[in-house]
Amino acid sequence: MDSVSHEFALELLMQDADRIKKLIRNQKNSLCISQCKAFEEVVDTQMYGLSRQVTFAVRLGIIRNDEGHQLLSDLERELNHLYAEVYEDQKTNKEA
Repeated sequence: MDSVSHEFALELLMQDADRIKKLIRNQKNSLCISQCKAFEEVVDTQMYGLSRQVTFAVRLGIIRNDEGHQLLSDLERELNHLYAEVYEDQKTNKEA
């Protein structure tokens, strides 16, 4: 059985994180982000799934714990930024 390299594991996890970011970006111009509970559930489910993948990779010793935490932290920070942008856009549109 071949082993998975550290770099390959991180790349796969980053691809999954990027997929979640794209999910948010694709809805950015839609009111769904702020008003659709189903969309929030999808994002929460995706985030939970990624966190479980990270935990599994750490437990296998493929990535370090700090790398996993950093990946999730960076993703959460970017998602919060995207949500803030949507909120500001909606606020601006209501005032206009």
